[in-house]
Amino acid sequence: MKKLVHKFIEIEQKISNEKGNLSLFALFLREDSLDKWDLLIAAPWIEANRKTAFAYIAQQIQASLEPEELAQLSRIVLIDQANPALDAINNAVRIEHGVTEIQDSNFFGLQIKHALIITSQKSSADLVPSPAS
Repeated sequence: MKKLVHKFIEIEQKISNEKGNLSLFALFLREDSLDKWDLLIAAPWIEANRKTAFAYIAQQIQASLEPEELAQLSRIVLIDQANPALDAINNAVRIEHGVTEIQDSNFFGLQIKHALIITSQKSSADLVPSPAS
């Protein structure tokens, strides 16, 4: 699993360098997942064209992982920047290009057996103060 996590860190860094910062890049192992991981991703640039962003992310993953590694991935989930659960994760875990492990938690209304959070940070758009009225 360490090798796979390292590959996902490299994928996250490449995507971030090419497309812009990510608000979330995490692997979640759901209680009911049969040992297959979900990849959750959120970023401001995804909102502009979700279909194109999904295709780009899928291509990066397919180019970087071996078939047996791909078989460990259940799905890719694009998270809306406005999702309150994203804000909760960003407030609880702050990391970029690393790994924070969380076990036996509830995220996005799902019971998660194991989470590997590679990047979790507020988007730069969220950090800009609103102009005074």
